[in-house]
Amino acid sequence: MKKERQLAVLKVIAAADVETQNQLIDELAKIGFESTQATVSRDIKELHLIKELTPRGTYRYTASGRAETQSQKVRLTSIFKESILSYAAAQNLVVVKTIPGLAPAACSALDTMNITDLVGTIAGDDTAFLAMRDSIAAEKLCNEIEEILV
Repeated sequence: MKKERQLAVLKVIAAADVETQNQLIDELAKIGFESTQATVSRDIKELHLIKELTPRGTYRYTASGRAETQSQKVRLTSIFKESILSYAAAQNLVVVKTIPGLAPAACSALDTMNITDLVGTIAGDDTAFLAMRDSIAAEKLCNEIEEILV
């Protein structure tokens, strides 16, 4: 029932400019989903809905896309943890050794982590090169990798 209701919430906000939780409750009721304010509030939080400004100057609920991003980030972090065999700083580079075939996945995970001083990544089959802004940033990243792997 929860999944169906949340799909209905997404359909409602895609079809109409819904400004308030009460309006969302009313729209859901019209299509057969009786909900309380607390339930709708939880759905809004779980679906990562945000309010955006419309061209008319009012606000409406919309899907942020954050749920998909978070889910992907969790999966990539898990892949990262499982694939790393070793890592070391070499000047402003960090060299990461992975299980064969998983260096691209490790780089993809790192690219989604919003690492400020990460300039770019290059992945082979089982080795990734991470270009950092400087050697201090490379050492810092190695420390962060250690924390992720623990």
